[in-house]
Amino acid sequence: MNHPLVSIITPCFNGEAYLDRYFSSVLQQTYQPLELIFINDGSTDRTAEIAENYRPLLEAKGIRFIYQAQENAGQAAALNRGLKLFTGEYLTWPDSDDEMTPDCIEKKVAYLQEHPEYDMCICKIAQVLEEAPEKAVAPLERITSGGEDNLFFDLIFLKNVFYCPGGYMVRTTAIDSAIPGRDIFDGRGGQNVQILLPIAYRGKYGYIDEILYIYHVRSDSHSHSVNTAEKEILRLLNFETLLLETLKRMQNGVFAQYQLKIRQHYARLRFENALGTQKPKLIKKYYHEISMLGIATFSDWLRFRKHTPPVSLLLK
Repeated sequence: MNHPLVSIITPCFNGEAYLDRYFSSVLQQTYQPLELIFINDGSTDRTAEIAENYRPLLEAKGIRFIYQAQENAGQAAALNRGLKLFTGEYLTWPDSDDEMTPDCIEKKVAYLQEHPEYDMCICKIAQVLEEAPEKAVAPLERITSGGEDNLFFDLIFLKNVFYCPGGYMVRTTAIDSAIPGRDIFDGRGGQNVQILLPIAYRGKYGYIDEILYIYHVRSDSHSHSVNTAEKEILRLLNFETLLLETLKRMQNGVFAQYQLKIRQHYARLRFENALGTQKPKLIKKYYHEISMLGIATFSDWLRFRKHTPPVSLLLK
């Protein structure tokens, strides 16, 4: 098998507690050659020191190590910076608090080499609890039924997908075709869908029926903190903005096709979460939103009336 260069981009903010595990998983990869681009996103702990300590170990294994630091701007901005730097034929972008299985990259490259028609491959992911790794957690995987497989649609509407980046490997040719200038929107969060969405729209993808990545779930992590309904509303607002920005950048008419559907879908989710807050002004705000978008039902109106007092009281 031909052994093309594989690039790994990893943004990191204050990863001190997890970096030994992460770098060890890179060093244990059975595949060569590798290029590791590590972007320190304004860490205030020992991230820089630990990363530089691994440089000689990585280089001794023939892994090209590129370390860059920036002021804290979020993972999307850090990944965006890495996208301009990588030179491999394939790309993967694991998180700094997770780990790859030793054969993760080898098996993904082999799969894409055997299936030149695919621009991206997707593996299964083991989930473990950081506080109790011995406890079994359901793996992350995309369930395919054998019918139409529309990853693009499902990424937009949060159906049967996962956004853990270590589950994916993409061809550089697909990135360069789908993401002009390798430039993604520097919003806070959502960096994974900005790569996956354009590629899923334009290209083909296949599945590896094996666990090749270990996702460490922490109770205090950004993506797994306990969300109140109000925090979830903000998350939905941010994700909708990110989706629309990503579609605009695709420049192929897809924005016009999906803009209204996206607005309606996420307005509906915001209204449902607003009901969970039991705050009349918030419920009124998001009921008004679904009304303006033409998707409010009689049932929605009844629930709105149940949770909101007369207008005169709302104005107090």
